[in-house]
Amino acid sequence: MHGIHLTIVLAPLAAAIIAGLFGRQIGRAGAHWITIIAVGLSFVLSVLVLKDLYWDGGEPANYSLYTWAVSEGLRMEVGFLVDRLTALMMVVVTFVSWMVHIYTVGYMHDDPGYQRFFSYISLFTFSMLMLVMSNNFLQLFFGWEAVGLVSYLLIGFWFKRESAIFANLKAFLVNRVGDFGFILGIAGVVMFTNSLDYATVFGQSQSIAAQQIEVYPGTPWNAMSVICILLFIGAMGKSAQAPLHVWLPDSMEGPTPISALIHAATMVTAGIFMVARMSPLFELSETALAVVLVIGAITAFFMGLLGIVQNDIKRVVAYSTLSQLGYMTVALGVSAYSAAIFHLMTHAFFKALLFLAAGSVIIAMHHEQDIRKMGGLRKYMPITYWTALIGSLALIGFPGSGGFFSKDLLIEAVHESHWEGQGAIYWIGYLSVLLGVFVTALYSFRMFFLVFHGEERMDKKTKSHLHETPWVVTVPLVLLAIPSAIIGWFTVEPILFGGYFGDAIFETERHDVLARMADEWHGSLGLVTHALQTPIFWLAAAGVFTAWFLYLKRPDIPEKIADRFSGIYTLLDRKYYFDDLWIKGFAAGGRNLGQILWNKGDELIIDGIIVNGTAKSIGKFAGILRRIQTGYLYHYAFAMFIGMTLILALLLWA
Repeated sequence: MHGIHLTIVLAPLAAAIIAGLFGRQIGRAGAHWITIIAVGLSFVLSVLVLKDLYWDGGEPANYSLYTWAVSEGLRMEVGFLVDRLTALMMVVVTFVSWMVHIYTVGYMHDDPGYQRFFSYISLFTFSMLMLVMSNNFLQLFFGWEAVGLVSYLLIGFWFKRESAIFANLKAFLVNRVGDFGFILGIAGVVMFTNSLDYATVFGQSQSIAAQQIEVYPGTPWNAMSVICILLFIGAMGKSAQAPLHVWLPDSMEGPTPISALIHAATMVTAGIFMVARMSPLFELSETALAVVLVIGAITAFFMGLLGIVQNDIKRVVAYSTLSQLGYMTVALGVSAYSAAIFHLMTHAFFKALLFLAAGSVIIAMHHEQDIRKMGGLRKYMPITYWTALIGSLALIGFPGSGGFFSKDLLIEAVHESHWEGQGAIYWIGYLSVLLGVFVTALYSFRMFFLVFHGEERMDKKTKSHLHETPWVVTVPLVLLAIPSAIIGWFTVEPILFGGYFGDAIFETERHDVLARMADEWHGSLGLVTHALQTPIFWLAAAGVFTAWFLYLKRPDIPEKIADRFSGIYTLLDRKYYFDDLWIKGFAAGGRNLGQILWNKGDELIIDGIIVNGTAKSIGKFAGILRRIQTGYLYHYAFAMFIGMTLILALLLWA
């Protein structure tokens, strides 16, 4: 299997290099064919790996490929850990990436950077595969930074746009904040274990948990809590958790295919995967789990509210991603790691579907993205309509859809997780994910109704050219709609209650909430039939009804509500002023501090006093000495006489 593992990783890398360096020689068709074939090959081989590990009973592989440095016993290696958690992530990443590659042929067909774009998205796939397949922290960090780099290149792909350059710089800098915490967490791991290898570190987890570290002198903290919180700060950046979420909505400045790839299968899922992989560490720190739970709860509810006031079709879906990532983070915070990964998987399919459906609408609307200028597209774009409906139903957790199984059971896991000492934190987590169901349904179907139903609000020129998009766009939509609709039926039992992950995920007996839920599990059909009796279903139904009433039946009411509650509307429209905090606060503050240091420190003190001041002093002193040097012999004799007199006077005085 080692050769298969290498092929899965290296095929997208090789395709990226060929498309990037030899794009002119192979042409546009060559660039898309080689990358599509490479990622498709990675997907097929990933399915074979999953089959071997799950259905054929194969053993997980954990091995080193190459050791490039050894320092005082610390080994720096390239290696793979391929267990069932890895295999699931490999299948999700490669399948969604494959669909995005095919879709890109239609979406980017007129773009002058065609070959470059295919090179980037193939390189993105390689980076994410290196991250999920790593067996050590060093390689994890390599993949972590590589997906960050490629996201920077892709968000700013249209580099002639000021907004795109601002967005990719914003993503890069915000992620540097998170990555600073992440690398400190890795440093903490090395400090206590002198190892970067997962297995070695996990084997010493009890030892780490028994030690303390002084972040501030005289204030000892539990070492495991410090390490896990630092690692989670990295996850907050990559998976866009508040307050490090501000970069993700602006990532919409990149082409739609990369929005789907970033939001569904690659960069933003890295943080969720990392925390699940580090479950042997997080399970030993109640403090770290509490931090994860609170941050996830805040993101899940409050970021969802922002989707209600967005009018850009891609930004609505982007804020949906923020909210759903919050759901996954809440699940991690209550030790329901399997539930988080399960929702990650189903979310990857329906979120990629929603983004690509939005892109299909944008193509048909000649790159118009304001949902207030759409309406009635159902009759013009039937395939996009039905696939977008499936994606929206999966997002809100309609009974039987893929999102239903993962979202409902995630919320139930949070509900069942109330263990001693949790108190208010438990209620924050549970109420946020429960109320978020209504919010999700409201913003999802607000967008759906405004785009596909109601009166046609586009101009006559756009309306005259409306039609369904080409097959290279619609085929990926259909292929993503299928798992979005049915994937939960086949996967919920093995992943959540069948011990699918085995030793890949670790929960202490006290935190094993899914084991307690297993006693009440009566199969997929039983869960669907029970759905009507839960508040989750009725909250989702209320959200859909509210969206229908406000935006189809009485479209005059939303404007009145915005006027009546203008303060709340402004708060949501300004995104809780987080952008102002980061841009006008931290960024502008840093620039102002630099300006002060330049003006006062560099120019006044260093240049003015130290450098130029020294030169001026020497010049003045030299000017005085110059007057003394007259060239007359009797002047020098007189100076010598005065000097000798002073010396004799000093000697006599002494």
